[in-house]
Amino acid sequence: MAHEILELKTVHPTIGYSHATKAGNTLYIAGQIAKDKDGNLVGIGDIENQARQVFTNLKNILKEAGGDLHNIVKMTTFLTHYNSIEGYREVRGEYFTEPCPPNTLLIIDSLALPEFMIEVEAIAVLD
Repeated sequence: MAHEILELKTVHPTIGYSHATKAGNTLYIAGQIAKDKDGNLVGIGDIENQARQVFTNLKNILKEAGGDLHNIVKMTTFLTHYNSIEGYREVRGEYFTEPCPPNTLLIIDSLALPEFMIEVEAIAVLD
């Protein structure tokens, strides 16, 4: 099956990877970090602000692809601190209603830069 790498305007530019690719009606979204559209890190040291930016990025990618957050069928979340779980869940509740899509939550030592506290990747099926 052929796939299409999406060129997106509402999220920060990437170096060496793409934010999303579409194969049929399935959208594979690379791990989103707390960078705004201009590439600035949002919320240094603040899990809630970083999580809001991450979910905003996911929302923007899905909108450009013709969907919304309800199209997500699976997420994987990486956090760098165990004590960030509650803040992450609180912000996730601002973007998703119960039941939330399936999610694998991992606590890891570090992401690509030490300032990154959260990264979320997703798979969505578009209507």
